[in-house]
Amino acid sequence: MRQFSGFILYCCLLIVGCQQQQRVEAPLGQSSFAAYQQQTRDYVAAHRAFQTLDKPAELRLNTPQEWRPAQRARKGILLIHGLGDGPGSFVDIAPELARKGFLVRTVLLDGHGTRPADLIGVSVDQWRQVVNEQAAILAKEVDSLWLGGFSTGGNLALEYAMAHDNVQGLLLFSPAFRPGTRYAFLAPTLALFRDWLRPPGTLFPQQIATRYLRVPTNGFAQFWRTSASAQSLLAQKPFNKPTLVVLTEHDSVLDTRWILAQFDRAFTHPASRIIWYGTPPSDSVTTSRLRVKTDILPQERISQFSHMSVLFSPDNPLYGRKGSVMLCGNGQSEEAARRCLKGEEVWYSDWGLVTPGKIHARLTWNPWFAWQNSVMNDVITAAP
Repeated sequence: MRQFSGFILYCCLLIVGCQQQQRVEAPLGQSSFAAYQQQTRDYVAAHRAFQTLDKPAELRLNTPQEWRPAQRARKGILLIHGLGDGPGSFVDIAPELARKGFLVRTVLLDGHGTRPADLIGVSVDQWRQVVNEQAAILAKEVDSLWLGGFSTGGNLALEYAMAHDNVQGLLLFSPAFRPGTRYAFLAPTLALFRDWLRPPGTLFPQQIATRYLRVPTNGFAQFWRTSASAQSLLAQKPFNKPTLVVLTEHDSVLDTRWILAQFDRAFTHPASRIIWYGTPPSDSVTTSRLRVKTDILPQERISQFSHMSVLFSPDNPLYGRKGSVMLCGNGQSEEAARRCLKGEEVWYSDWGLVTPGKIHARLTWNPWFAWQNSVMNDVITAAP
């Protein structure tokens, strides 16, 4: 009887697997960035659930892009977005790097850019493949190869850099080396039985023009796999090339204090820097390599920084101070979310902060963005 039950379970899992394989995968295997960019744009255009009438703008935010410097590029950097996000995560950082002489390119991780359900059935190996292919292509066009990433993308960037000696440096924004919840390891098992951890809400769509607002369980499973891989790599050996790590104390996604504590041992190059938005840590990091700014700015109604806020300029037309995107779904009551949507005065924070008498939307920009760029410049000029 036990063997029969096991067989039934196996068949159920096999059926689930077969259902997931019906998803149309993003095209890979191109020999140039131009071919990859065009084929990916065509794929997204054919499969995306567009959220606005401005389809060209949505495609720019959700497909691979390139920024070229004014002069011949000696350095190149591949930027990798996080779970639920897209290449548009780097619309402010990429031009800054191009001004510093980098040839900058972004990639689209499979399952993104179209609709959240396309993350069901995706494997982290597909994400690794696009990073491997495009990093190798970029390396042939420049003298010095860098990688950068946000959240999950930071893990993928670290993986590639640890396996390829030609990588000369890393830029890691809220790298997801360790999730903030101790139960993240359960995601791969849950993904076998539940496509979604929670049912869809009535107030908010599953996605907006810039990103997904809802991610299936399998997306979290792949996120956890990249985190586990990053932790394993960092435990084995340090990365001794210039690296910038940017963290926020009140990140609701990550255990940023654990990541902070690993910095000195994991990133040993003297030019490496870690930016910490929050209360100055006591003794976690060598002071000469630590840069700190407060994440509490009452004059701007900012209660704390968020996981994503490190990426965007205050002048960003979508996510900036006067941007058109307001993320009211921020882990508060439905009443607070409705008041936010109606345009009542809000404060800004990461997901989940509840304060009596205040409505909190997600902080989506970085008031210290220009200063952060100056620290980034110190790091990128340290390598040949």
